[in-house]
Amino acid sequence: MKPRRVGMARGYEEMDGANVPRPLGSTATGAGVPGTDAIAGGAPQSPGAAAGGTMLAGAAPEFELASVSVVPDDTYTVTQAVNALGFGWFQVKLSLCVGLCWMADSMEMTILSVLGPALHCDWGISRYQQALVTTVVFLGMMLSSTFWGHLSDRYGRKPALTLCGVLLFLYGLLSSVAPSFGWLLLLRGLVGFAIGCVPQSVTLYAEFLPTKQRAKCVVLLDCFWALGACFEVALALAVTPTLGWRWLLGLSAAPLFIFAIITPWLPESARYHVTSGQSDKALNTLEQIAKDNRRPMLLGRLVVEGPSGSRGSLKALLGSSLRRTTLLLWFIWMSCAFCYYGLVLMSTELFGGKNKTIIDASMTADDGPTIDCQPLATTDYMDLLWTTLAEFPGIFATIYVIEKFGRKKTMALQFLFYAGCVLMITVTEVRVFLTIILFMARGVIAGLFQAAYVYTPEVYPTALRSVGVGGCSALARLGAMATPYIAQVLFQTSIWSAVTVYGIFAACASVACMLLPYETRGADLAH
Repeated sequence: MKPRRVGMARGYEEMDGANVPRPLGSTATGAGVPGTDAIAGGAPQSPGAAAGGTMLAGAAPEFELASVSVVPDDTYTVTQAVNALGFGWFQVKLSLCVGLCWMADSMEMTILSVLGPALHCDWGISRYQQALVTTVVFLGMMLSSTFWGHLSDRYGRKPALTLCGVLLFLYGLLSSVAPSFGWLLLLRGLVGFAIGCVPQSVTLYAEFLPTKQRAKCVVLLDCFWALGACFEVALALAVTPTLGWRWLLGLSAAPLFIFAIITPWLPESARYHVTSGQSDKALNTLEQIAKDNRRPMLLGRLVVEGPSGSRGSLKALLGSSLRRTTLLLWFIWMSCAFCYYGLVLMSTELFGGKNKTIIDASMTADDGPTIDCQPLATTDYMDLLWTTLAEFPGIFATIYVIEKFGRKKTMALQFLFYAGCVLMITVTEVRVFLTIILFMARGVIAGLFQAAYVYTPEVYPTALRSVGVGGCSALARLGAMATPYIAQVLFQTSIWSAVTVYGIFAACASVACMLLPYETRGADLAH
């Protein structure tokens, strides 16, 4: 990378070969503009110019290269290109690919609320073992999030997502044939390890979205999440009562297989290519966007948006300029996952508890007592489906609020609303009212999760974006690891104690949202 020359816009650096004097008789072609013969500011090369700047007899006057200044309009960045090329068919295709990844992730998460009670009845596992089935998945996700972030920032988003799709399908399928509880824990932990890469799909997606559409489109990804959750509940209703949980695990891996097949067609991030010095590949990607969206390609040279810095550095996230933002986001993401998955698990406990039966004495836990089995009935699955459908209105409400009030205020208000909803669980036992309360709480926490996914890639620079999202995802998994012991274990002892814990966490996270130093509404992705 060369030093910035006089006349270049502040914060930009030249690509190799840009504005470099060429030998006599040769022509310079602007990057990404085939067939444009120009030097520096666009002055035509004179055929009569002699070496050393001397003039041949009869030749037209020639300006020295040193006297030609660089015109700022000759340059453009990836951000400017993405904004100019707009939203079109390219982003639609990418939305479907990334959406399928989110749908598969959602199915693997939703199955946890069904798998625990099924194993409780089938294998006679204890409440703590049931919670451990959920915890081990999030443990794998937490341990792998920073790994996938480093991999994405160093080798690209596409290779990481490709490997993620293959591993996720393999371990998901093997889970369905686990011979024992120990093997099931190991395989579900490996599933969690692979799922840790899924947030990188949001990073890839956000980097191809124009500024005006970015928040709406990222939030709309939650439609695929909600669709996957609804599909998993419907699949569980159709499969579990007759074929059992093994078939449910196997069939749930089908979207992962489809995603693994289509990952070779995913585009690599143009921002990643530019920051890693592969400007020719970035230009090819931008030209593909222009072709798919039927827009003219920008004229000029592609330049780097500010200094590249050290890519994939976890230490840089805690530097003086980002320390406050990072620590607050870690707590916000941890609280968000703690509250979201806690509500999902509590919903199953609330509905399944109405059908509590005692298993025959021949099926007991390792510690001896008779097992209380809570199989989900058809009405329970339908109520779970209704509460899951709440994510759709939650998404669309978030799209409106996040653009009107900004990211910080939206997340703060949603945390407060969630706290109020979960505390209302203790005031009624009427199933209809309980379903309505869970419906509202599920909608607002689902929208909140997506608001966090909008804000986080916007606030981190390109060189740290993947590892920044990965670090937040890791802390989110820490919250998700703890939530089964509140929603499944403590909840059975005292409903009031359990919902109070969620209310306190939500209120504290609301304060943390308002303490964030930056509001990113309407801003370009950070350089």
